[in-house]
Amino acid sequence: MAINGGKTVGQLALEDPAVIPVFENLGIDYCCGGSKSLSEACAAANVSLDKLLLALEQGQTPESDSKDKDWQREPLFGLIAHIVEKHHYYVRRELVHLDGLFTKTCSAHGDRHPEVLRMANLFRELSRELLLHMAKEEQVLFPHITAMEERLTRNEPPSPPHFYTPCAVQVMMREHESAGSLLQQIRAVSCNYRVPADACTTWKVLYELLQEFERDLHRHIHLENNVLFPRTLEMERAALQRSPVAD
Repeated sequence: MAINGGKTVGQLALEDPAVIPVFENLGIDYCCGGSKSLSEACAAANVSLDKLLLALEQGQTPESDSKDKDWQREPLFGLIAHIVEKHHYYVRRELVHLDGLFTKTCSAHGDRHPEVLRMANLFRELSRELLLHMAKEEQVLFPHITAMEERLTRNEPPSPPHFYTPCAVQVMMREHESAGSLLQQIRAVSCNYRVPADACTTWKVLYELLQEFERDLHRHIHLENNVLFPRTLEMERAALQRSPVAD
């Protein structure tokens, strides 16, 4: 694929989801760090730009995400439904599943491998943060965005300013960064999910599913940070310009 060096890694992931597996394999942060240029993202991941460009130019087989709708053009209520039904559902299901695997692994190996106990504590902190984060989105932010879109579609003035969207978005993005940091710590403690020689099947499955969870959360955050939130702020600006208060 041809690479436009002027685009951010977030833009590249949006325009061609087939690059996402390359970013994942090289540790390129395209979700929380989606506003970075290729050079900046490579420096942050300690990967040479030449190595990344070579991997991207060789082309990758698109994954299922590449068949998603163009979320930069779809109505925001559709994007929100996709995030909740696909990613929030997955997170809630896997948090329970992974917690059970951690319990079994810690019971069987925790005395000889204290690192798995440390990982379990980090994971449970991540679990608490994500559950609270998703509840705030589903109960407060997402309904606000949907209502604002409906009013704008009907050419109605925005609702009274009881909700400060830019501030709410900043809070959500900081929470995304916190979740990403906890995942990075889990990966570091596990030495990039290197399975010990004496690991049981449960431990091996745990590491496989943790990596799947990490990849899904990256895509989840990518859709919010790089699509939903920028479009929401742009929509709010447009709504305020139409409002009689702005005159």
